[in-house]
Amino acid sequence: MTSTILKTTSQKIKNNLIVVVGPTGIGKTTMAIKLAQQFETEIISADSRQFYRELKIGTAAPTTDELAAAPHHLIGNISIHDYYNVFMFETDALRISSELFQTKQNAIVVGGSGLYIDALCNGIDDIPDVDEKTRNDLVARFEREGIDGIRFDLKRLDPESYAQVDLKNPKRILRAVEVTLSTGKPYSSFRTNQKKKRPFEITKIALNMNRQELYNRIDTRVDQMISEGLVEEVRSVYEFRKLNALNTVGYKELFEHFDGNYDLDRAIELIKRNSRRYAKRQLSWFTRDKSTHWFQPDEINKIIDLINQQ
Repeated sequence: MTSTILKTTSQKIKNNLIVVVGPTGIGKTTMAIKLAQQFETEIISADSRQFYRELKIGTAAPTTDELAAAPHHLIGNISIHDYYNVFMFETDALRISSELFQTKQNAIVVGGSGLYIDALCNGIDDIPDVDEKTRNDLVARFEREGIDGIRFDLKRLDPESYAQVDLKNPKRILRAVEVTLSTGKPYSSFRTNQKKKRPFEITKIALNMNRQELYNRIDTRVDQMISEGLVEEVRSVYEFRKLNALNTVGYKELFEHFDGNYDLDRAIELIKRNSRRYAKRQLSWFTRDKSTHWFQPDEINKIIDLINQQ
């Protein structure tokens, strides 16, 4: 039975963005669907790899049954060949949430990509538009040569950004260089880190569990992905392996296997290990935000009670 939130006529009903985060394998999709059904609303994905329609198994994208259980947005909406970044996601997610709030009090966002969650909740600095040719030239260069040369360009053009950026993240490096080249000003000069006011309330729900139990769940899910055809999915995109969209756990390890660097069993071991490491980094990211409410994945009633009290 759907819960009802009672308000007096003198109270203004506030729109509420329910944000569900947590490490990979914790059960975020299941929780988001339960909440969407409870509050009769829809889900916006903030998983930076589930955007890509070619990457279903390796990103644990919602299944056909899960998509039917609650309306989802930003799942398989672009191709691995399309350019997409956190700034474009912020625009898309704000537009979708605004449309949902026309008829619904709540909307749900779910994902493990901390940067994308932050963009939606707090905003991203206003960065000037990038010249399309500059962007395309950089992407083509990255696909031909890898990231090393572009990383060197960033160090030369914007030492401040170079000192702060994750040097293992091609997307961040490409973004900084393309803005610098397009504007003639260092990317760092546009960064203000000022929080933007949103026209809705935000309730952040994070899921966690005993660390060893989580790791066991991750290992089991990797085995399930293999049985569902992950190897074949990765092989189907092998020729595009230098695309940034494919620079992710589950794909990188199998690319190395296809290159003959290790056998399949070793590739699976590495996917499990790297997935566990990724989960640890996600937890570190989400624990920084003291406004987040933490729950076990089976505490649905407590979560509903919290949301009703907001």
